Amino acid sequence: MLGAILCNDARLVESDGSWVIEGDPTEGALIVAAEKAGFKHGEVRRRHPRIDEIPFSSERKRMTTIHELGGYGRVAFMKGAVEIVLERCRYVQVDGGVAELTPELREEILKVNEEFAREALRNLAIAYRRLAGSPDDVEKDMVFLGIMGMIDPPREEAIEAIKVCKRVGIKPIMITGDHKLTALAIAKQMGIYSEGDLTLTGEELDRLSDPEFEKIVDRVTVYARVSPMHKLRIVRAWKKRGEVVAMTGDGVNDAPAVKQADIGVAMGITGTEVTKEASDMILLDDNFATIVKAIELGRWIYDNIKKYLVYLLSCNMIEIAVLSIGAVISIYLFREFSLPLLPAHILYINLATDGLPALALGVAPPEPDIMERPPRNPRESIFSREVLPLLIAIPVVATPILLLCYFLERGLSGPIRAVTLVFLTFVFMELAIALSCRSLRYPVLKAPPHKLLILAVGWEVFLISFLMSLEPVREAFRVVLPTASDLMLIAALSALAFLVCELTKGILVARAVKARGILG
Repeated sequence: MLGAILCNDARLVESDGSWVIEGDPTEGALIVAAEKAGFKHGEVRRRHPRIDEIPFSSERKRMTTIHELGGYGRVAFMKGAVEIVLERCRYVQVDGGVAELTPELREEILKVNEEFAREALRNLAIAYRRLAGSPDDVEKDMVFLGIMGMIDPPREEAIEAIKVCKRVGIKPIMITGDHKLTALAIAKQMGIYSEGDLTLTGEELDRLSDPEFEKIVDRVTVYARVSPMHKLRIVRAWKKRGEVVAMTGDGVNDAPAVKQADIGVAMGITGTEVTKEASDMILLDDNFATIVKAIELGRWIYDNIKKYLVYLLSCNMIEIAVLSIGAVISIYLFREFSLPLLPAHILYINLATDGLPALALGVAPPEPDIMERPPRNPRESIFSREVLPLLIAIPVVATPILLLCYFLERGLSGPIRAVTLVFLTFVFMELAIALSCRSLRYPVLKAPPHKLLILAVGWEVFLISFLMSLEPVREAFRVVLPTASDLMLIAALSALAFLVCELTKGILVARAVKARGILG
């Protein structure tokens, strides 16, 4: 316990009536154990001040500190991976005395270490050495004190997050400096490791050439006793397979692997500033589940961008087509230049009708299967197989309808009533399209319009109805009051546009289901 306190940088402090660990959680666990055993770590450190240290690193896998220990003189304490510390030990503490560390005792210690590891315990060995003078190498001929095993239970939300990852086609991989058996036990608990997967230690990885490693990298789910440079090699091997790789890290030496990955993720609590600078994302809570939540949010945002895009582009394409084709036909039929929509109408449609519904689509809630889909190809254009057909189908159907309305009504009732009919049909048709664009995959019954979208559409219906009731507005817009038959026609044509959207989505989903060979 004395070694656990002194060869340690963590602190246990009281804050707001509770105890809080400041520093590395593993070192904090050692301090808590010592406090429970009756040691006061602050008092112990004051009595035995640190005068020198050899800090821990991922390559060394050990830490050594030197202290003034009263009548014992200078004493070096070491803690680290059991097999690493054992390599530096020549003696062992037995029954209050020091004995030779025989091969039999060494095997017994390693056997205990493996038994602890199989129980998912993270093990640290502690050793010491009394220093006489100033030896060149402090970390040799140490006296082995014992093993401290600690449980680091996986968070429930992390286990659930890994299930989600596997369901959506994301392959989680454990890379740790822990013992292979400890890593394997925890990986099984968390669902990372499955029967048939491979595990590699850093030593085994070093024996593989790059071509050999690249052949099996997709089967390895657990890496143990690895260094940060091994992380870099793992990232490169996955990227050579054309995969998108995210890598987490906290130490300074993790920065190259984090930087090399497509998405570098740094720990916000335990991470160093160097790693944070090299990363693309920082986890403020150091929780794996937060990464999965970020993936969900990213998919959600991307989906909403596509909805926003489909709605605005399809409606604007209709405007362009109606105006340009309408003008050409007018010249051909009536020998004069006339437009189905006037500038004021276009301005109103772009500012009012397009505005609020488009914003509502931009904040639509996620779709039911957002975390059931496989990852999309990063090279895939935003004009994907679900966007492009809608961008084609909506204008192809809506444009002839609006042009037919204009020219038939113009022949029957004159240009003013024709423009009125086209303008109002266009407004209500866009609102119907907005309701359908709530989801680009699901019918409106399975993904109904959310509250903000309903409010936006409701407001636009009220606004156009109110404005049309004011004679000065009608004069400014050069329109007339629609008749009951006009309103019925507008409602029917808007419903038709809505049905076209829904039908197109249905066809796309049916094709996707057929292509994947699954039942809908």
